[in-house]
Amino acid sequence: MPAFSAPIHRSELPRLELLQCFEAAARTLSFTQAAAELSLTQSAVSRQIQQLEASVNAPLFERRHRALVLTEAGRVMQRTVVDCLERLRDATALVRASVKPVSLVRQVAVTTTPGFASLWLIPRLAKFTASHPDVDVRLSATLEVLDLARSDIDLAVRFCLTQDGVGKPLFEESVLPMCAPQLLNDPLHPLREPADLAHHTLLGLDTPKMSITMDWEPWFTVMGLQSLRMKNTLRFSQYPDAVAAAIAGQGVVIGRLPLLNTYLDDGRLVVPFQGKASSRRAYFIAMAPGAAANADAQDFARWLAQEAEATSNPALHV
Repeated sequence: MPAFSAPIHRSELPRLELLQCFEAAARTLSFTQAAAELSLTQSAVSRQIQQLEASVNAPLFERRHRALVLTEAGRVMQRTVVDCLERLRDATALVRASVKPVSLVRQVAVTTTPGFASLWLIPRLAKFTASHPDVDVRLSATLEVLDLARSDIDLAVRFCLTQDGVGKPLFEESVLPMCAPQLLNDPLHPLREPADLAHHTLLGLDTPKMSITMDWEPWFTVMGLQSLRMKNTLRFSQYPDAVAAAIAGQGVVIGRLPLLNTYLDDGRLVVPFQGKASSRRAYFIAMAPGAAANADAQDFARWLAQEAEATSNPALHV
């Protein structure tokens, strides 16, 4: 009878992407070099290392002035992580070599945020598939920042602060309030000027460690409304859900342009007040190192850039 080991519970192990990030940082002793290697930002690498340290309940690096040094716990983790990753790499190569591919499928694998995927990319995706009928598109919509090479993904559309962007810029984002047409002319509290927002529901994101008004703050600041408090709030974990609530007339959402251009064009949403504000965030195309050999991935990146260039803010009518 073969011997079986005890089951390994997920709670006992750190996530694989954290270990991969740690391996790169421990090898280079630089969060900046590890970020460049993994196609991430330096701040993303720093956050993943902090998550791993919290998972093992021990500091793995000494943060010195312009230098990183492994702690004793870090050296122990490095030896084990490198050994495990090398064993996994060798086993994967062995299995792949023993299996003959059934067919060669032309594929482009893409990752981006749920908001960008559902509000901007998916409505346009039929244009790409129509011009590339032999190409399968695999879309991963997640808030998690995936490692492209290790996740077998060709490209990512990243949403981040403009100064943290890595890759080709797609477009910057601007924000302003939006609502359903029926809310604009509400019999009791019509939206005529920004102060009228005090009578309406704020639709926002329920994000850990961030204020529900985070997305609103750039517009509040530009309009001089930092002290404005709306009647109540509805919180959502995903931005598309907040947009859906606004379309249903449940409140006012901070609209992100150009993501919501189509909703303004077809009248599902309207802008009650003029005046946009920069969110100081933007979308960037990050390509995996191996994507240079995938002509379809290169075509997809060029198509994204063309669609972004064709995206212009519609006339804002109240």
